[in-house]
Amino acid sequence: MTAILLVALFLILMLIGVPIAFVIGIVALMGIFTVPYIPEVTVPMKMLNGINSFVLLAVPLFILAANLMNSGKISQKLIDLSMAIVGHIRGGLAHANILVSMIFAGVSGAAQADTAGVGKILIPNMKKQGYDTETAVGVTAASSTIGVIIPPSIPMIIFAGLTNASIGALFLGGIIPGILIGLGMMAFVYFRALKKGYPKSERAKMKEFLKLVYETIPALITPFIIIGGIITGFFTATEAAAVASLYTLIISMFFYKTIKLSDLPKILTDTLALSSLSLFALAAASALGELLSYYQLSTMAQDFFVNNVGAKWVFILILIAFFLFIGTFMDAIPAMILFVPVILPTATHFGMTPVHLGLIVVITLAIGLVTPPYGLCLLLAGKIGELSIEKSLSAVMPYIAIILVVLIFVAFFPSIAFFVPKLINPGLFL
Repeated sequence: MTAILLVALFLILMLIGVPIAFVIGIVALMGIFTVPYIPEVTVPMKMLNGINSFVLLAVPLFILAANLMNSGKISQKLIDLSMAIVGHIRGGLAHANILVSMIFAGVSGAAQADTAGVGKILIPNMKKQGYDTETAVGVTAASSTIGVIIPPSIPMIIFAGLTNASIGALFLGGIIPGILIGLGMMAFVYFRALKKGYPKSERAKMKEFLKLVYETIPALITPFIIIGGIITGFFTATEAAAVASLYTLIISMFFYKTIKLSDLPKILTDTLALSSLSLFALAAASALGELLSYYQLSTMAQDFFVNNVGAKWVFILILIAFFLFIGTFMDAIPAMILFVPVILPTATHFGMTPVHLGLIVVITLAIGLVTPPYGLCLLLAGKIGELSIEKSLSAVMPYIAIILVVLIFVAFFPSIAFFVPKLINPGLFL
């Protein structure tokens, strides 16, 4: 009976518009009040313990790196390079939008920063060049989800901390799916551009292209520093985030000379504001996780699937459907804190490795960034483009379908994601 009342409380709070982090915290507090063997002080203790982690320092540090890129006008330089590469193709600016998101993903690990930084530049430019608002918003919002799939990825770091999966293996495993999603989106944009008659630019001259490459090399080598350092064991994911932030600050101040010391307080304030959203939700989810452990939800879930779902493929489909639903109203980090420990034993029973499970969960929850009511990337892009949420959702649906196709292939044919990574470092996939 108590469990039913808690679920009802959760739904009521969601329906009246209480922020999800507070919903999770209130349900955790009310639930623990009803358990005689768990003292109330457990709630603040679990919240503090939930964020008292060296690994979680990577969250604000990667967001800081992204904010430094945006403030240092590095995003604009990456857009210029992307235009030089794909701008001559029909619908070139939309292709550049997707390509720059793939490049940006290799630095920030945060999709929201991609949407905000790239969207503010490209959505108005696309509208000026004759693209309809739906296309500008849809491409920007959907392509920014690649930011949590191509490494470094904040959700992958959190997942690794929950399951003891190899961060290096998760990062390598995300490269191929992220590239496939980007290429799939570009293919769709190309055929849409032919139909709609979107413009294309003149092919960049070699001298101009080489100049852009020279200007962007300091930014382009950042992903290789981050991923290479983690894979080789030279530094941890948190240390990689710190290196990325410091390196981005140095090149912005001394190479590009686009950031001054006077700009840092605002950059740090914006970083703390954005980081606090995820970390507070994570802290609340840690407290609710204690309640779920008391009710032995992971054991109940495993017993249910073992007794009622005999096939691995059925379990995978249920898993994808579940996280698609959860992603519509909850951020990836608290969703994983709450439910990954619950489904991990069952996934292991069906022979899934933590890395394979992690890719499925992260890609599925990435779709939640463009599906309302949560849909943070969709809301940001829609606000920039001054487009209603209904029209924004309609515009992004074809790109969601592309992500789902890649997700299904990764879920049922994991060798697609792991083939190249195993060649690079087979030791991570033993």
